[in-house]
Amino acid sequence: MFRILTVCLGLVPQIATADVWTFETPSENIQCSVGEDRTSSDIHCVIINRHGALAAPRPAGCNSNWGHSFYMADRGFAQVLCEPFSRNRDGFDRAEYGVTGQFGGFTCHSSKKGLECRNLDGHGFFLSRARQTIF
Repeated sequence: MFRILTVCLGLVPQIATADVWTFETPSENIQCSVGEDRTSSDIHCVIINRHGALAAPRPAGCNSNWGHSFYMADRGFAQVLCEPFSRNRDGFDRAEYGVTGQFGGFTCHSSKKGLECRNLDGHGFFLSRARQTIF
């Protein structure tokens, strides 16, 4: 019993060491959260108002919002998510235009043209009201 308790307690500090950062563009139209722990990181961004072609075709099984939520880990490809979204009104730091931020396995650049984020593999997404792409 003591061995199981020791193993479980050994997991708690790893879970507690995860950090989360949030930021939004000056227009407040793009909001992102970044999660980072000792071994990996991920980013999730939501574009509230969007126009133009979709970054990827809507999957047949998607019965929720499509084309607003973007996700990627610090390695691998970016994804468009099928999920409900809503604007969060509090707690976001402002990523002023012209600012480049590096955190976890990501580099994001905010400009008047939009927000571009890349991971360690060079994959990522570009988000603006008029255009959203994954690469």
